[in-house]
Amino acid sequence: MSTKAEQYDVVRRPIITEKATMASENGAVVFEVAIEANKPQIKEAVESLFNVKVKAVNTLITKGKTKRFKGQLGKRKDVKKAYVTLEEGNTIDVTTGL
Repeated sequence: MSTKAEQYDVVRRPIITEKATMASENGAVVFEVAIEANKPQIKEAVESLFNVKVKAVNTLITKGKTKRFKGQLGKRKDVKKAYVTLEEGNTIDVTTGL
């Protein structure tokens, strides 16, 4: 069992977008997670932080965009997202914050 601090390192923040809102209608919640986190770690962290039962975890890595800043080329960081599907009857209200 890992500590709360380690779990907050795994699950960074909820992602609230139009697509994430549509997923929440089907019992899924979207989180930004650490790049090195794996599915069992994400499942354990979400279950212990929010006291819910997780049915499935799907992950994806969004590659960072190349952007210009004051004429210089820069790159945004890569972001790993986790679509966490909850068991029936479990909910997480992400609008209140962690």
